Amino acid sequence: MIEFNFHPFPVIETERLLLRRITNDDVNEVFELRSNPETMKYIPRPLVKNNQDALDHITMIDEKIDSNVGVNWGITLKGNPKLLGIIGYYRMQPENHRAEIGYMLSPDFHGKGIIPEAVNRLIQYGFEDLKLHSIEAVIDPENAASEKVLEKCGFVREAHLREAEFWEGKFLDKVIYSLLVSDKK
Repeated sequence: MIEFNFHPFPVIETERLLLRRITNDDVNEVFELRSNPETMKYIPRPLVKNNQDALDHITMIDEKIDSNVGVNWGITLKGNPKLLGIIGYYRMQPENHRAEIGYMLSPDFHGKGIIPEAVNRLIQYGFEDLKLHSIEAVIDPENAASEKVLEKCGFVREAHLREAEFWEGKFLDKVIYSLLVSDKK
């Protein structure tokens, strides 16, 4: 079994992006992301209703980092501290050397290659630094943009689970993509 350790917090850079720790100073941007029905359209989680909900979400992110059971980064452009999105590893399975990647981005920045750039860098971090064997992504089958990102980054569609999750009175399908360390060699 591998052990995850996010101390000190791993700040990660790409050509255009700085992936940094999310702080309470990001409350307005977290609120904008998590309260926006368009951003949350394919994420079966409650919309935040106010800044306190956004602060609670930041606290939850911090608790996962502090206990080494999950990690999220704020996506920013180099030279501009404004949070554009969130990316991270969720549902980490150290016993299986596997983690799930997830991300969201402000609609103002869609179509600019930001998420593929961040995902590719986190794939590298996952395999090289965290010593993962596999990375998975779970998406709504109607989320064509996310499907394109994953395929562009080398993920393979593994499964389509029909009506696998119950959310707000209805059953939702989900699609699982994965990437193995051997796929990147």
